[in-house]
Amino acid sequence: MHKTLPEARALAHDIRQGLTENLQAEVVLAPPFTALDAVATVISGSPLRLAAQDAFWEKQGPFTGAISPLMLKDLGCCYVIVGHSERRQHFGETNEMVNRKVKAVLAAGLDPILCVGETLKARQTGLTLKRVAEQLREGLDGLPPEAADHLVIAYEPVWAIGTGQTATPAQAQEVHYYIRGLLPQILGRADIRILYGGSVTPDNAASLLQEPDINGALVGGASLKADAFLKIIAAAGP
Repeated sequence: MHKTLPEARALAHDIRQGLTENLQAEVVLAPPFTALDAVATVISGSPLRLAAQDAFWEKQGPFTGAISPLMLKDLGCCYVIVGHSERRQHFGETNEMVNRKVKAVLAAGLDPILCVGETLKARQTGLTLKRVAEQLREGLDGLPPEAADHLVIAYEPVWAIGTGQTATPAQAQEVHYYIRGLLPQILGRADIRILYGGSVTPDNAASLLQEPDINGALVGGASLKADAFLKIIAAAGP
């Protein structure tokens, strides 16, 4: 929940201007709902793509304050972040609710970025893999195998979000490897992009992205400043 319209336009403009010509990484911006249209205009014609931070599972109806995937598609979104830890923590989203959102996003022709991750208590009590498995299995329940073509997974340890703490590359890789092993059991495929999210910065991005099962980053606070975000993009390769 950052950026007024002028601020969002300026940030998107600076990111667009700072991209290198030989960019190979896919770069997606996820501003708040209020700035989606403005940012879509700024990035039009560039390699940058647009994502929403959330969506409701119904197409329309008496759901005051909710935004449907069809509305987001109409604004130019390609992706929707679903089940972010802050949605689970502050708004009480359950795995069942997240699953309904994933299905609705896919039905609208958009690609969900499904977030999974454990709390500090879960990690300290050795429940990391169990919690991640529950969120993954229940979040993807009932999806056909072809959904794998339009799915991104983001592993975000809750204890590392906005805290300055970051999972070490080895810790992150361990969970990414575990997720990679679960995906064939759930969707029949392992070749699905898995992002790491949790205090990603210009200083740690390269070491995280070097791990074999980390395919990208879900960047939080560091994306609010163009120079920091551009350095993270550069860490993904030319």
